[in-house]
Amino acid sequence: MGLFNFRANRSIGIDLGTANTLVYSKKHKKIVLNEPSVVAVERETKRVLAVGNEAKEMLGKTPDTIVAVRPLSEGVIADYDITEAMIKYFIKKIFGTYSFFMPEIMICVPIDVTGVEKRAVLEAAISAGAKKAYLIEEARAAAIGSGMDISVPEGNMIIDIGGGSTDVAIISLGGTVVSKTIRVAGNNFDSDIIKYVKKTYNLLIGDRTAEEIKMKIGTALPLEEEETMEVKGRNLVTGLPKTIEVNSDETLEALREPAMQIVDSVHNVLERTPPELAADVYDRGIVLTGGGALLSGLDALIEEKTGINTVIADNPLTAVAIGTGKFIEFRTGNKGDSKK
Repeated sequence: MGLFNFRANRSIGIDLGTANTLVYSKKHKKIVLNEPSVVAVERETKRVLAVGNEAKEMLGKTPDTIVAVRPLSEGVIADYDITEAMIKYFIKKIFGTYSFFMPEIMICVPIDVTGVEKRAVLEAAISAGAKKAYLIEEARAAAIGSGMDISVPEGNMIIDIGGGSTDVAIISLGGTVVSKTIRVAGNNFDSDIIKYVKKTYNLLIGDRTAEEIKMKIGTALPLEEEETMEVKGRNLVTGLPKTIEVNSDETLEALREPAMQIVDSVHNVLERTPPELAADVYDRGIVLTGGGALLSGLDALIEEKTGINTVIADNPLTAVAIGTGKFIEFRTGNKGDSKK
């Protein structure tokens, strides 16, 4: 029994995100790792040089012989080998290099991933050292992690806005009733800010600068008081460094399109929801999770456009990882989405 408990306590849930990877430990009942989903590799040999925080520091700053990449795109694996190396690194960081008992892993995936994409995630986890690997839909994990009781026969609406994709789902009796995934999320917010600054000011900025703008003054609705921020980049006309001032109204313009695409996906799901469950959602409200949920005014915009009370989960950044970790206890019966 002691050996069985030891094995069970090594179970982990992984939120394998486009922007960040979070790991929830069943033993510790908390998030034990939160690092960027970035890997630095030697261009010719493909040798891994750095992973996570260290690799992110290299983004945009590497010589020609080194490239820092994100192995996941829009919530799915874009580079199998590098994803495997990243998962292996995180497992070793948690359990140690010479661990004898490998963990069981539950990994979340977007709702609409294909069978091939699911198999790629499972095989990457097994190759990285997992004893067994299982999958769970991100929306269900987010609902569990945010504290929803999805086992009851009532409609719960969850919107998980990650780095590469947004999942919108109606969940009842533990299953997804209606759902939609769009490849619009936090990374799109960043890229649209980059495009706006380039078009308006002839200034080229990097991903990290765009993310900083989004987090500090980005908004989906007009603010009562306009906020401003100094932004540094490279002037596309002179080729020299330049500093400009960007305000929150400009980010509103830059982010209008992706914000409305998310609103449209919410409308689409509500239109396809059975009347009884739609009534439940109206009474219970909509819950937002994921880093993208923290965009200022996005919850208010969704509430304005749907007429349904919309709130951000208490733990939007960790809800998916926590839900993934908790769900591994109920993995039996999911043989179709598991691999030994």
